[in-house]
Amino acid sequence: MVSTHHHTLDSLILEPGTVQHLDAIMRVEESSFSAPWTRRMFEVELTDNPFARLLTAHIENAAQTHERSHSLVGYVCFWVVFEELRMMNLAVAPHVRHRGIGRWLLQQALTMGREQGARRALLEVRVSNQPAVALYEHVGFSRSGARTKYYTNPIEDAVLMELEL
Repeated sequence: MVSTHHHTLDSLILEPGTVQHLDAIMRVEESSFSAPWTRRMFEVELTDNPFARLLTAHIENAAQTHERSHSLVGYVCFWVVFEELRMMNLAVAPHVRHRGIGRWLLQQALTMGREQGARRALLEVRVSNQPAVALYEHVGFSRSGARTKYYTNPIEDAVLMELEL
């Protein structure tokens, strides 16, 4: 896809997600999904779940280096449970989509999972979410099944996908 915004990826920074990022995360989450996670769900992942990892993508903004949360443009939440990496949540802010940020976050997650001993990655995605299905297939995931009426608001099936690491 031709984009006039190639400079964006040159200045992407990866940071572990923290409670300080929650306001910015919630803005992206609520602008991305019809059934978004709640703030409490993210808090639990960050503070109470030993399996969970949350990585955030930020665009470096020289004028705002002391306030990096303003430039948070995406995140990935995943679990590493023994030999399995479970993709839980991946979102990119609407104004910077289609620039490779989601793919970059996904690859960072897969690399981290592999380093922590995961042998395969699993995820569910809405049947209608074609951009996400295409992203996962591009990175090497294949469809392994379906879950009927897995999602609410709207009620919809999930495609199950997996990737051998």
